[in-house]
Amino acid sequence: MTTTIGAVPGFDAGIIPIVWRDDCLLLLDQTLLPSEERWLELRDVHAVAEAITTMRVRGAPAIGVAAAYGIALAAQRSDAATLEDLLAEVDRAVAELGGTRPTAVNLFWALERMRVASRRTATPSECRALLLTEALAIDTENLAANQQMGALGAGLIPEGATILTHCNAGALATNGYGTALGVVRAAHAAGKTVRVIADETRPLLQGARLTAWELTRDGIPTTLIADSMAGSLMQRGAITCVIVGADRIAANGDVANKIGTYQVAVLAKENGIPFYVAAPLSTIDLTIPSGDLIPIEERGEEEVRGFGAVRTAPAAVTIANPAFDVTPARYVSAIITERGIARAPYVTSLALVAAEAR
Repeated sequence: MTTTIGAVPGFDAGIIPIVWRDDCLLLLDQTLLPSEERWLELRDVHAVAEAITTMRVRGAPAIGVAAAYGIALAAQRSDAATLEDLLAEVDRAVAELGGTRPTAVNLFWALERMRVASRRTATPSECRALLLTEALAIDTENLAANQQMGALGAGLIPEGATILTHCNAGALATNGYGTALGVVRAAHAAGKTVRVIADETRPLLQGARLTAWELTRDGIPTTLIADSMAGSLMQRGAITCVIVGADRIAANGDVANKIGTYQVAVLAKENGIPFYVAAPLSTIDLTIPSGDLIPIEERGEEEVRGFGAVRTAPAAVTIANPAFDVTPARYVSAIITERGIARAPYVTSLALVAAEAR
């Protein structure tokens, strides 16, 4: 069940788009930004699944946080009298949420963590309490990871840098601070003079609608460009470095991120510009040896045929709409995680970072 509510007290203190309050999940509807800040009140797992599918919440870490709360909601809404019945409902909720978006591995990481937590209980009431505690912990740990990532990544940013970013890997995508934008925020907070060039990021314009909105709120100088302009700016020496987020990183360092990232990485390599990826350890999937095995979500044709109610393409034209692409590791200068900065060969460095975290 979803209802719309007004402003959420405390939101202006920081961009936190997912808030657990009492017995429901409050969610800032990102499909309406920047025109309208509308909050949704989600009261069951079906509403959370719908919000993830329709991208009312988006960004790999934020999807993981929302899904964890979705499992907590499923348990709290259940009237199961036995632990066996409650665990069966938890498993059904895990399956429903797991079917929403296939590429972002944080979703599956969070769902598995919640499923395992549910098995550490002896009674239905204990299970319900522990699942909420686990969801809150995932949320808190995620914010801390973003802040640590930002602190580490800021060291890569020179004074006076102009940073190109693609899509939105900020507070909206992570439920606080950000991955790629967390690095920008940390460099700015450290007193460095930095400027951001934001790709608009077709077809859903996350760079124009979300990244530009976040950074202007923070007072960080930001210029918005069409996606097709990035190469020209690089060629003219107007870009110092590129920083993007990720939805899944394979063991060899191949990176799945918003469609269009691959071409930005190729252009950066051609022009001798560092291409950095910022992502938490929960985005690294060591079970997948290369990006060839990362599932790529194909979204609906209406997202490309126009925007909102405005149609920009003929009704009869065939539409392709892959939501992500894969950037081979050879184009990635470094991967910034909360546990350290990994560099090639990534098969070794990512395994070491993950082992240290364990």
